[in-house]
Amino acid sequence: MSPTWDAAETVEMPRITPTGWLRVALRAPILGFVTFGGLALLLVLRLIERPVFGQARPVTPWITQAVCRTALVLLGVRLTTSGARLHGQGAVVANHSSWLDIFVLNAADRIYFVSKDEVAGWPGIGWLARATGTMFIRRDPREARRQRDQMTDRLRAGHRLLFFPEGTSTDGLRVQPVK
Repeated sequence: MSPTWDAAETVEMPRITPTGWLRVALRAPILGFVTFGGLALLLVLRLIERPVFGQARPVTPWITQAVCRTALVLLGVRLTTSGARLHGQGAVVANHSSWLDIFVLNAADRIYFVSKDEVAGWPGIGWLARATGTMFIRRDPREARRQRDQMTDRLRAGHRLLFFPEGTSTDGLRVQPVK
C-alpha cells in the first residue's frame, strides 16, 4: 500500500449549491460549443495540414491547446505551471487522476497522448482522442515493434508524447503499478 493512501480516512466531497448548478447550466453549452467548434476547425485544417506536413502538425496542436485553455477558463480552473518546459520532441509522464487532466495537460503544452487501445472505441472520447492525434497502444507483445516504430516516427516529426504509466485514471490518492 502506498504511503499516500489511508483507507480509514474519509474524504468529504463538496456539495454543489443552487448557484453552482446555475453556473453549470450556463457554462456547459458554451463549453460544448468551444470543444466541438474547435474540433470542427481542427478537422478542416487537418485536411490541409496532413497532405502538406504529414505527421508534423504545425497548426492543429495550437487549436487543441487554445480550446483546452478556454475550457479551463469556463470551468473556473486557473492553470499554473512551473519548471522547465520540454523543448522539441520527447516524452512526458504524468499520473492520471481526473478527466480534467486531459484539458490541463493539453492547455499547458502542445502534446499528444499515448493511450490504451480501448479508448479509441469509447463513444465521444475515442473520436476526440483520434482527432487530436492520440497514439493508441495495444498491450500485446506482437505489436511492440510496430508501436515502437510508430513512436519513433512521431518523435522524429517533433511530437511530445504524454504517457500515463499507470494505464488508467485513479483518484490520485495512491500510485498504481506501471502497465
